[in-house]
This record gives sequence, structure tokens and C-alpha cells, in this order.
Amino acid sequence: MAASLTIAGLDAGYGAVRVLHDVSLRVGEGETVALLGTNGNGKSTLIRCVVGMVRPSAGSIVLQIDGARHELVGMSTEDIVDLGVGVVPEGRRLFPRLTVTENLLMGAFRRAARPHIARNLAFCFEVFPRLAERRRQLAGSMSGGEQQMLALGRALMSAPRMLLVDEPSVGLAPLLVSRTIDKIKELKDSYGLTVLMAEQNFTQAVRIADRGYVIVHGRIEFEGGSAEELNNNELIRQFYLGA
Repeated sequence: MAASLTIAGLDAGYGAVRVLHDVSLRVGEGETVALLGTNGNGKSTLIRCVVGMVRPSAGSIVLQIDGARHELVGMSTEDIVDLGVGVVPEGRRLFPRLTVTENLLMGAFRRAARPHIARNLAFCFEVFPRLAERRRQLAGSMSGGEQQMLALGRALMSAPRMLLVDEPSVGLAPLLVSRTIDKIKELKDSYGLTVLMAEQNFTQAVRIADRGYVIVHGRIEFEGGSAEELNNNELIRQFYLGA
């Protein structure tokens, strides 16, 4: 059984600065949902709320997994990850002085993932052959695209049920962006994951999204029930497609 996520009435920020305003969204079992917005509109703050790095001032975040309901607000990041939530953070946040293999193994600390380290490592190297070729290379010496592959692989090593991906296109050349987005879909399909992807590159995100939300100044301004609805929305045409 896949995981689902329901966020309702979420307010959050940093000190006196309020970033999110009454945000509500849902990611159903097995869906890929895109959270679309330009820089500074609250996408990363929302991801950090889900994983317990920012505590909301109001609202709820409910993870439904294997028939059990978990209220994530108030839980630690470690406990949330232990439930089966994998994270690919903005900027990748790798360990630059560790090798590719060592970075991947750092993702396998979750108790449920430890018995399957060898299998998951083999799968990472199958999905990302470049990582297999460079398994002894220091992460900090790799290209941006290779580092993004490694960040995805590290999240996969935790044997997640839900994958949160924050700005996977940042700092990558257009061709690498396309390949990265394709890999997210491949991982989702192969592992039966539920995916919430925060992304500012509308054209790439909508290629793999089942549906999506547009966030503007910390508020959800539009919910698209399909990729077609997203493509035809006037707000998106104005801010993303230059119409």
C-alpha cells in the first residue's frame, strides 16, 4: 500500500516572518503532485514543514501509510523519515568529502532499510550507471547533474514510501533537468512511490505530474486536477509560459 499526504490550514514561517498562509493540499496514493511556484513563494518552507524542519504555527500534516494515520506536526525529522518519507533537498546537501558509495550508505540508516542495503545499492547503480562508474569518487568533485543523481539515490536508499523532491532543476543545464525529471518518474514507477515535487520549471514538472498546485506568496492560488488543466490555466500561462 502506498502513502498519502494531506495538509490542511497550514501557517508557517521564520520568527516574525510568516511564509505560508492557510495552505491546504493533498497527495494521493501513488500520485506525483507538483507544487509550482517561482523563488521565494514558500515551496521549500512547505517541504521543510512536512519533514519536521520547520514547525507550523497552525494546521495539520497527516501521513497515511499502511492504513495508519500519522500527524507529522510535532514529530522529529528522524521519526518522520523513519515512517518512510524520503527527501531530496534543494541544493542536494551531499557530504562532499565522502565517496559516492559512502553518501548512498548514509541514506540507509532507517531501520526498515537496513536489511535491504545490498539490494537498494544495486538498484541505485542500475538506475544511475554513472554512480556505479564513480562509486569511489568524492561527491564534492562531481558535476551538478551527477550530484543530483546521487541525492536521488541517497533518498532511495532509505526505502521510502513517499518521496519529497525540492527544486531538482536548480543549477542544472536544460538537458540535465529533463533527464533528472525522467529519473524521478522512473524511480516512482519502479518503487510504487508517492511523490510531492516542488519545482519552478513548469514545463518539465508537468511532464510527469498527475496534477499540481500553484503557490504564490505563500498561498495556494490554483489547483489543477490534471496536466491539461495546469497547461490551460491563465495564472500559469502568465507567470510560466510568457502568455
